[in-house]
Amino acid sequence: TDKSPDEIFDLFFDSELTGLFEEGKISPQEFFLKVKEILNLKLDYDEFVPIWNEIFFLTKENLAVYNLARQLKSHYKLALVSNINILHFEYLKKKFAHLFDAFHNIITSYEVGVRKPAPLIYRKALEAFDASSEQVFYTDDRPELARGAKDLGIRAFVFKGIEQLKKDLINSGVQVN
Repeated sequence: TDKSPDEIFDLFFDSELTGLFEEGKISPQEFFLKVKEILNLKLDYDEFVPIWNEIFFLTKENLAVYNLARQLKSHYKLALVSNINILHFEYLKKKFAHLFDAFHNIITSYEVGVRKPAPLIYRKALEAFDASSEQVFYTDDRPELARGAKDLGIRAFVFKGIEQLKKDLINSGVQVN
């Protein structure tokens, strides 16, 4: 492509096109064709998909959060609420399937049809557990997404590392071993 790294980043992380894909409003093939056009790519779909998907990796912090979630799961109902497209989600389910066992329920933007911070996606999580917003603890690494949950009365915190997460949980009345 003749596009700069910043232009590519903006397309993939902060564009209407990616928003439509994460909301399930366009298919993977439609997304690819628009990306191919915008970036002047010389790839076909089968070459694009692995490049698009292979951006995920496990870090020490990811594993620490996973281990904490596994501990909490035996005492609390846990949901993963994610802004994600179907290609990434299917890839993650294959490559990191074991990580999903920490959750009772998974709410994805492409299935719900909206992305965080739209209230509907948080409400779907509340409905999944028949819970009121006051009963829920939520964390997100993006402040505007935590704010979206907080606007519904959910105890929401910005994720700032595993130790801060544990403190936020304890201060919210969640028992952490």
